[in-house]
Amino acid sequence: MSDLLTVRGLRLGFGKTEVVHGVDLQVLEGPYGLGVIGESGSGKTTIGRAVLRLHPALAGSITYRGRDVLTMTRVELSAYRREVQLVFQDGDGALDPRMSVQSAIAEPLAIHQTVARGGRRDRVAALLAEVGLGSDLLARYPHELSGGERQRVVIARALALEPKLLVLDEPTSALDVTVQERVLQLIERLREHRSLGYILISHNLAVIDRLSESCVVLYQGAVVERGRTRDLLTTPLHPYTRALRAAVPELGVRRPPSTRMLTVGPPQTSSVLQPAGQGCSYADRCPLAVEVCRSQTPVLREVAGREIACHRAEDSLSL
Repeated sequence: MSDLLTVRGLRLGFGKTEVVHGVDLQVLEGPYGLGVIGESGSGKTTIGRAVLRLHPALAGSITYRGRDVLTMTRVELSAYRREVQLVFQDGDGALDPRMSVQSAIAEPLAIHQTVARGGRRDRVAALLAEVGLGSDLLARYPHELSGGERQRVVIARALALEPKLLVLDEPTSALDVTVQERVLQLIERLREHRSLGYILISHNLAVIDRLSESCVVLYQGAVVERGRTRDLLTTPLHPYTRALRAAVPELGVRRPPSTRMLTVGPPQTSSVLQPAGQGCSYADRCPLAVEVCRSQTPVLREVAGREIACHRAEDSLSL
């Protein structure tokens, strides 16, 4: 399979504060899912927005099918955004309350002029049918829809321009369990039917396990572990990944007994990643930390078929 999207050394910030530190990502041609895991504030959503050039990059590269996204002209960027779409986590906030369902979904068709005015209603109805909604919703407004219906409308809107890559930002976090299942089934069906590649941003490991072939784990804006999803969630090696895994009561995969002793507590120091040369940013929360962890910043290296940024990765294999 060839690369659909490649991110290398991506650094992002707000003002003078850097919040994402040299992140690498790779999404293959679909159907393919890359999961991005991390607690709130780890930089997941900022990375997703940067992929669509909705957030400026301080350094690094973003390549889509061999094209440099960060140097695209306005015309090139418009074409790129037809192929790469963002699905927001809050369907209520993502839809304009003044626009009907038909107007909301037809808007990108009008902006990019991909469907003639006379054919837009039929196209919108077909998109609604694809996400399991009826044409009776065309004239309704967001406040007249359920949470699950709003999220399906958001997905239909994202699909309107026939994208090849989606950025799914916590697509089920605002939904109850029953509705979550329907949306997950929809994503499963769409990825196969449309051969979609996607970046799935979530703190829900069960969703990542179900929909992603590979995943990366972020901590304070840096990748601490990367590998095949099933391997990483079955036998996590980085202490932070092990703590996240231990916090999930059931996931459908084997839990290493030693993860039960790990916890995900608040950091005892600043939430900003420590500068290079000043140790591992997770050291103050890590039960395995030793002196080298506090004095030298670990770099990603291959251990047991995956990449991990931990001085004591090999010791984790025996736990």
